[in-house]
Amino acid sequence: MPIALVTGGTAGIGAAFARALAARGYDLVLVARTESRLQEFGAELESDGRRVELIVADLGLRADVDRVAARLADTSHPIDLLVNNAGYGMKSRLGNPDLAEADDALDVMVRAPLVLSAAVVPGMRERGRGAIVNVASVAGYLSMGLYSSIKAWLRVYSESLSNELTGTGVTVTALMPGWVHTEFHDRAAIRKSSIPGWLWLDADALVASCLRDVDRGKALSTPSVRYRFLSWLLRHLPRSTVRWVSRKLSSSRHD
Repeated sequence: MPIALVTGGTAGIGAAFARALAARGYDLVLVARTESRLQEFGAELESDGRRVELIVADLGLRADVDRVAARLADTSHPIDLLVNNAGYGMKSRLGNPDLAEADDALDVMVRAPLVLSAAVVPGMRERGRGAIVNVASVAGYLSMGLYSSIKAWLRVYSESLSNELTGTGVTVTALMPGWVHTEFHDRAAIRKSSIPGWLWLDADALVASCLRDVDRGKALSTPSVRYRFLSWLLRHLPRSTVRWVSRKLSSSRHD
C-alpha cells in the first residue's frame, strides 16, 4: 500500500486530505499537536480499513520537526506523498515588536515544509516517484501581513522545488485555496459574515481538485474557476490596487 504523511492532519484541509487519500487506498501517517484528536481521527480512519500511524508533534519545535523528518527519511517504510498542511492564521501585526507569534509561524509554515520536503526528496528521487503538496494560499498574491508573505514564499518555494525535480518522477504542487469552510478562520478571528458567500469553498471538493492536479503533475493547484480568475486578476492588477484590496480585506479581522 502507498503511504501518505499529512501534517496538521486532524482538522480542516488536513483531515480532508487524510480522508481522500484513505479512500484512494493510502495508508496514513498523521502529524498533529493534540494527541487526543490524533487518536480519535486515527481510529475513525482505521475503522475504514486503513493503517494509520500517529506522530504527536509541534512543528514550531525543531526537535519535533526532526522526529517527523526522520520518519520521512525512513526508506524501510517509504512515504509516497507528503502533504505540508500545518499552519494557522495570525493576529499579530508586522509593526509589533513582540515577534513570538511571527517566530512560531515562520517555524511552522516556512522552516517545517523546507525541512520535511528535504527529508523525503532523496528517497522519492531514488525510487523515481513521489509527490509533495504544500498548502499555500491565494493570500500569497495579496499584501496582508506576515501570513501573505509566508504563503507567497511557500508558492515560490514549491515552484522552485518542482523545477529542481523535473524529470525525476517526483512532483511538487502548491495548493492555492481561498476561504474554506474550516475552523481556521475562527482561530484567526476573522469575521466570516464579512466574506461573500460565493468565495467560500468546501474542503473535500478543494482536496479532490488538488489531487487531480497532483495526478497531472501540476505545480500550482487553484481550486474553482472563480479562484483561478481571481488569482489571474491579482497577478495582473497594478500593485497599488492589490494593496488597496488587501487593506479592505484586512478589515474582516478583529482588532
